[in-house]
Amino acid sequence: MRRRTGLAMAGVATLVWGEWMNWRWSRALVGPGEGASVAVVVLGYRNPRATANVVNRWRVRAGIRSVGADGADGTDGTYVIFSGGATSGGATEARVMADYAKSVLGFDGRILLEDQSTTTWENVTNVIPLLENADQIKIVSQPAHALKARAYLRRRRPDLAAKLVRADDYRPGEWLLVKPLLALYGLRTLRVLAADERTGSTERGPSAR
Repeated sequence: MRRRTGLAMAGVATLVWGEWMNWRWSRALVGPGEGASVAVVVLGYRNPRATANVVNRWRVRAGIRSVGADGADGTDGTYVIFSGGATSGGATEARVMADYAKSVLGFDGRILLEDQSTTTWENVTNVIPLLENADQIKIVSQPAHALKARAYLRRRRPDLAAKLVRADDYRPGEWLLVKPLLALYGLRTLRVLAADERTGSTERGPSAR
């Protein structure tokens, strides 16, 4: 009985830890935001087929809900950027995600494609010209990956990084059972960042990749 109770408590603690880590990352390196125009950058995930896989489908949904009802029609200058290069299936990640947004989710807002990137650093570098006129910038992915991209933007263009605001890519209970694994992977991938970048300090991180 005690063993079962102990295992149950350990399981609950693991889920709470995964939830907390993802919550924390989703709130790092973002500010309150000002202005009407919002650029929502959705980062692609490797997609070997011509149709969006489960990860890209979720990222597109998170990107669309990050637009918000007020900017859905793009009349306030709000737009969505799908970023990702060629996949083994021939189509780019950006195109695959855009097709899913339009044909499946029925999104009819303004969409831009960045279809050359193969790494997160390239994602950030290549979308910079598309962010210049935005008042607010939201980067959408799993929380650790999105934080990594925000840190890279801060390294490349601190003036644009000052416009970063929270995306709707974290919700309590969503991906609940997977969040501990995402947290473990996040700890690994975020080792490339300085401590202040991981915690959201206002001090700038290093300029190296």
